[in-house]
Amino acid sequence: MRDWLIQLRKSKNFTQQQVADGAHIDRAYYAQIESATRNPSMTVASQIANFLNINPSLFFSEHLSEPFIVALTNSPIVVAHCDLELRYTWIFNPHPDFNAVLIIGKSDVQIDDNDGAKGLMNLKREVIATGNSVRRQITFPLTTGKKVYDVYGQPIYNQKKEVIGVATVSTELQI
Repeated sequence: MRDWLIQLRKSKNFTQQQVADGAHIDRAYYAQIESATRNPSMTVASQIANFLNINPSLFFSEHLSEPFIVALTNSPIVVAHCDLELRYTWIFNPHPDFNAVLIIGKSDVQIDDNDGAKGLMNLKREVIATGNSVRRQITFPLTTGKKVYDVYGQPIYNQKKEVIGVATVSTELQI
């Protein structure tokens, strides 16, 4: 089962039929994709992703490069993408306080409204407004105490060279 896809669809109050119609595919085919009995082609994954406003790589994340996964899993590094509304479209290796599946489609303050989340959103807004990379240290209150992250954000562009979101890499600092 692609639980993350089911939860995302439900969080947006869509039926399987609405997602299938929005992605221009058959509902039965979409149901098979959701249940993981069929894998979508890159084209179909992109169509579904466009409708749900997520990154199509989510469909293939289990096939990411093994060295990448081994190197970053359980490391102090979080990699993420968000759209122009600052909603997560992809995330890898979030802090244990957060469930990667439940984050997709939400902004930082929807996940946890605090000064750290607001600071991260301000960084992302600056990246979008200027089209330039931004780097700063941001402190987040977590269950393990206050943690300082070195956050680097850069614009994500479409094929027309328009900014369509922000990619971030956040590294926990030992202070």
